[in-house]
Amino acid sequence: MGILGKLFGGDEGTPPPSYSHVKIHPQVDNGVGSATPGFSGGTLKCKCATNPVVVVVSAQTAHNHVCGCTKCWKPDGAIFSQIAVVSRDKVEVTENADKLEIVDPSAAIQRHACKECGVHMYGRIENTGHPFHGLDFVHTELSTQKGWSPAEFAAFVSSIIESGVDPSRMDEIRGRLRALGLEPYDCLSPPLMDAIATHVAKTSGALK
Repeated sequence: MGILGKLFGGDEGTPPPSYSHVKIHPQVDNGVGSATPGFSGGTLKCKCATNPVVVVVSAQTAHNHVCGCTKCWKPDGAIFSQIAVVSRDKVEVTENADKLEIVDPSAAIQRHACKECGVHMYGRIENTGHPFHGLDFVHTELSTQKGWSPAEFAAFVSSIIESGVDPSRMDEIRGRLRALGLEPYDCLSPPLMDAIATHVAKTSGALK
């Protein structure tokens, strides 16, 4: 076995596996873009043909990622959602707020969805003791503006099985995520997990 075989786990000349047929989410299936320097936000609209809910986000987002949990809104055909965070004071519902309802009042993230089309417009944490209090969760794919922060990683990957994805597909799904530059995690990314642990430690007094 030559160098190529050692690198790719096969004989010389054997190409690495291709996972291009695996669909993750429309925003990343053709590659992950990049943020526009100086981008300062835009407008999100639900999928209603008339009187859509309009949310203005007046800042760039952060920690954008694809998420496999069963709680986040996903477009038709996608096995992951794509979601980012932004300071809650930068999120404002400007039209048809009366169409919004909270999907699950008992959830840590209060996901405000359009009652007609079902799209989640933003998620808000009201618990002041939560590590991510002060951040809203938004789906930038609902905006026509370009330049939002791109997806950086994949979270709660194993959870897609709970939504009906065949477990036998997990290797190819993780392979596709890595090919897109989206490291797959079965929780959140290390920086976000560190942020949670730091908050807990400061609350408990373990850290000053």
